[in-house]
Amino acid sequence: MRPLCHGCYLSMNGCRKGHSREPVGTIETQTLEPVATTSMALYSLKMAISKMKSEPQFRSSSGIVRLQVSIEEEEVEAIDWLHSQNHLLLPRCFFSGREHNSFDSNGRSLVSVAGVGSAVFFCQPHPFSYWDWVSIRRFLSESCPLIRAYGAIRFDAKAKLSVEWLPFGSFYFMIPQVEFNELEGGSMLTTTIAWDNTISWSWEDAINALQDTLSKVSASIVRFPKQAPPTLILSSHDIPSKIDWDIAVNRALEMIKKNNSLLTKVVLARSTRVVPTTNIDPLTWLACLTVESENAYQFLLQPPDAPAFIGNTPEQLFHRKWLHITSEALAGTRARGVSMALDRQIELDLLTSPKDDIEFTIVRDTIRRKLEGVCEKVVIKPKKMIRKLPRIQHLFAQLAGRLRSEEDEFEVLSSLHPSPAVCGFPTEEAQLLIAKTEVFDRGMYAGPVGWFGGGESEFAVGIRSALVEKDHGVLIYAGTGIVEGSNPYLEWDELELKTSQFTKLLKLDLPLRQKVDCK
Repeated sequence: MRPLCHGCYLSMNGCRKGHSREPVGTIETQTLEPVATTSMALYSLKMAISKMKSEPQFRSSSGIVRLQVSIEEEEVEAIDWLHSQNHLLLPRCFFSGREHNSFDSNGRSLVSVAGVGSAVFFCQPHPFSYWDWVSIRRFLSESCPLIRAYGAIRFDAKAKLSVEWLPFGSFYFMIPQVEFNELEGGSMLTTTIAWDNTISWSWEDAINALQDTLSKVSASIVRFPKQAPPTLILSSHDIPSKIDWDIAVNRALEMIKKNNSLLTKVVLARSTRVVPTTNIDPLTWLACLTVESENAYQFLLQPPDAPAFIGNTPEQLFHRKWLHITSEALAGTRARGVSMALDRQIELDLLTSPKDDIEFTIVRDTIRRKLEGVCEKVVIKPKKMIRKLPRIQHLFAQLAGRLRSEEDEFEVLSSLHPSPAVCGFPTEEAQLLIAKTEVFDRGMYAGPVGWFGGGESEFAVGIRSALVEKDHGVLIYAGTGIVEGSNPYLEWDELELKTSQFTKLLKLDLPLRQKVDCK
């Protein structure tokens, strides 16, 4: 069994006991002169770090410092930069927002972020708590908005950790050591140094670790093909199997129909393990999902010596900027039509479906009530409409409010997750049924995935996701809401539709594929 957060290399765990709960002593961003290329940016950062080491500027016992340099001529995508660092055995992350509403100091919108190494990471086996949130916030400041902690939280912190999810702990966040920011009209290479004497990680430790990482970072950027190579499949199996799925859905429907039952909706999920003859590159898969990048978040989170959690999710959990907060309800799923007329017919069917309206209303009204607990006013606009993605379409509503305090951010996160869209309603009854029914570990699937920043934070719901394990294939996750009127056969078809963005990358019809049902 792999140890929790094994091999976090030269870094510190910001959630260790013993540190102060006050903000770190120094929080600063330094901007270097712009350069033409990525290789020049890397050289400029190395020189600045060497000078900083020889002429120590910071006397505080704790701090975090970001150095950034703009790249003005060479056009590089963040995912290409990260793929060029595939040789590094370091933690890494990637995040691309659905809407590019974050900006650098020059007003350029931030498209995507790729990072390697951790200036500081945050990981524990216990459930994510208010004090863990405080531990992360210590290193963040409104004056340095691009210092961010990227990561994810388990769907159910009380569920037993399976081996494949063990390195992630109950939550895993990292502030990258070296980061590439893809901007509209440019890019930026950055480094971050974090230290805290109270948890035995000094300035000298931090700067030596950063220099070690920088010495291994590649300055040569290779633009790799955004398509998956033909792959032979050794095996593929679903948990639960089709037979067991039908049993589980019918059992859930019986619970919902009981006169004394409070349960009105439960979201049941499926895990599909696909084992190919060669290892899957998680970045190649992520790049292939750009077909749905519009109206979707893309992410990769990979602790050191661990599988990669990747996803392409359309669902926002919340976005906070200062005191303004937005969230959204997303439920009901249909395929897109092959013609405009058929697509419109499918849309009308979804809008008028009693079963889907029940599922959607539960999600929307639950999120509204939870936001009303921390906001002065909540507005829903639109009340219900269709959100169209390239392959599927959903019922959708957006909710917005104004927080009473930025301190309420933790309350928002802990109350909105898990939402009825990925768990059910009421939450406790749905979670209990899920725990009794599902025999696999969801891990970070359907959990919050995103980032904390100084004056801004954003989290998506980790659906449409997969866990890519070296030498063990890939685990693909999908779930569907069960309410009165649900049909096990149609719900299985919905699972197939949701996982198709991954399975289409595999040549599942090749001769070596063997279908195995896990009873």
